[in-house]
Parts: sequence; structure tokens; C-alpha cells
Amino acid sequence: MNKKKINWGYFGSLILSVVLALAVGAAIMAATGYDPLNAYHELFRGATGCDNLGQVFTGLFTKRQFGNTVEYAMVLFLTGLACAVGARAGIFNVGGEGQLYLGAIVSAYIGVVLNGLSPWIVIPVAALGAMAAGALYAWIPGVLKVKKKVNEVITTIMMNSIAIYFCAFLSNGPWKTSQPNRVSGTDPLDNVYRFTQLIRGSNLTTAIFASAIIAFFIWYVMSRTATGFEMKLTGHNPRFAKYLGLSVDKLVIGSMVVSGAICGLVGMMEAYGVRGNYQDGISNEYYFDGLLVAMIMGYRPVGIIVMSFFFAFLKVGAAGMELNAGVPGELYRIIQSVVIFFMAAEGGVKALLKVRRAGKEGAKHG
Repeated sequence: MNKKKINWGYFGSLILSVVLALAVGAAIMAATGYDPLNAYHELFRGATGCDNLGQVFTGLFTKRQFGNTVEYAMVLFLTGLACAVGARAGIFNVGGEGQLYLGAIVSAYIGVVLNGLSPWIVIPVAALGAMAAGALYAWIPGVLKVKKKVNEVITTIMMNSIAIYFCAFLSNGPWKTSQPNRVSGTDPLDNVYRFTQLIRGSNLTTAIFASAIIAFFIWYVMSRTATGFEMKLTGHNPRFAKYLGLSVDKLVIGSMVVSGAICGLVGMMEAYGVRGNYQDGISNEYYFDGLLVAMIMGYRPVGIIVMSFFFAFLKVGAAGMELNAGVPGELYRIIQSVVIFFMAAEGGVKALLKVRRAGKEGAKHG
């Protein structure tokens, strides 16, 4: 297969959008009496733990804030890639949040039930259980979409609530911890099963290494294999794909199942990471943030990873900006929204410029 060319024009538009969004944020701060330079300095310090770029190269990998930024970026790019896998084949998985919850509670319960066994047994079994839970829950709307033409956006949104409330029932009922000082959640996992913390005091664990492997695998399949090409063809024109003899239904359902499995695995990483058990509210709408990243980047795997780090930088840094500069942390949402606005307008702007260019060429040769 031919190697895909990098769309430098799109990445140029993205960089311009980020710069303009930061400029809009600075203008808002200046208009409301805040110092934009100080605010962005505190944003940088809140996201990295460093005061300047010089410190970045000397002490970045020991900073708690940097660890939290990388950990949140990990969650964003995994959930974003999960969304991209489905979208590539033409099915839109909005139910990743529920799949994440199910993966988290199933994996946590497996760790409790198998307590005492070797981590080499428990962790793989928990990961497989989490992936199976997420995959099965994604399979249902996938089959309904293919077999009954039921809109997957509606079914997955509805199934999110069902999954979250079902997990709450389990964590407050049959699977509730026996510890008297805990109101809800499963029993804590034994420390031997938990991912090792990489930076002291941060949320970053060794799960980042597994996440990097998963991200590379997804990129490779989507960008460098025949399966990825078939998924893309199915997503763009399913009727033509069927005409070519592709198993469109299997590709669509399979993509949805893989998307759900990734979300379930993210839930397992949260439970076996810094949290140490399943807790109500284990996800703070992580999937929807990842979905947003995926949509902004047009479901491009590399772009999703890059934008995930930028959005994680904004969100984690916003706390430091609010604490030390007094600027409301919601400003990062404004910057996000402006980036989305400019990226959404990119296609229209390009089309307009193309029409004007064609008009000028026509007038020149007329």
C-alpha cells in the first residue's frame, strides 16, 4: 500500500487555530482586568510544574503536574482513538462513557475475586474482562445499527445512563466494599495488582507504556493496512464497498466492538491506577472529551494524540492559573471552543478560497 502523505495544510490550520484561540483568551483576560502573560505563565507552570522552558529540560520528569498532564493526555488519546476506530467505518460510538464504567467495575471485581493469585494472572484476566465488558456493550448498538437500521447515536447515549446507573447499583449493593469507612465502591485492590506510579504524587502510572503500544497499533492498522483501508472505504461509501465484495456489516460491527473494548480497557487502567478500586464517578466524562478531540482532528490518529496533549495541558494547567493568577479555570473551555470553531470553519474557508481562486482564473482567461 502507498504511504499516506501528511496533510501539512490541516496541521497548519490547527496551529493557527491554537494561536488565535490563545489570542482570544488573552484578549478576554485583558478586557476583564487580568494580566494575560502572568496567567499563561501560571497555566504553563500548573501543567508542567516548571517556571520556564529551561527547567523543562532539567526537571520535567520529576514534576507532579507534568505527570498529571501526561496521564490525562493518555486518557484523552485512548478514548479519542476508540471513537476514531468506529468513525472510520462509519459508525459513531457515543457510548464510550458507559463502556468505560463497565470495564472499570468488571476489572476491579475480578481483582477482588482473584485476590491472592499472581499479578501475571490477575492483571491480564482483568484487562480481558474489561475489554470484553466494553466490547459486548458496544456490540449491542452495532448490531442494532446494521441489522435494524437503528440510529447508533441515540442507542449509545441512552445506554450510557443505563451502564452508569447499573455500576452504581453494583458498587452500592452486591459488589459494595466490606470496609466500614467507605460509603460505596468495590474493595480496594491489593497493591501488587496496581500499576506502578512513575512520578511521585502524580496520577501517571506504568499504564502509559501499554497505552503507547495500543495507540501505535491503532495508528498502524488504520493507516498502514488493508483492513484500515477497507474501514475507510466502508465509512465513506458503504454501498460501493458492498459492490466491491467487502463484508461491510462485519467491518462496522467489528469496529464498534473494538471501540468498546478500548473504552473498557481505559476503565481498567483507571481502576488499577491511582484510584486502586472502582468508585462512583470514576470517569469525569473522559470519553466525551476524547470524542471532542477526535472530531476536531478529523479522526486522524496522530492528530488525536497531539491534540490530546494540548487539551490535557489546558485542563491541568487551568487549576494552577486559577489558584495563582486568579483567572477562572473555565477560561480553558473558552480556548477549547475557539479552537473547535476555527477548525470547524477550516473546510468552509478553504472552499471559499478555492471558489474565489477559480473565479479569478476564469476572469483572467475569459
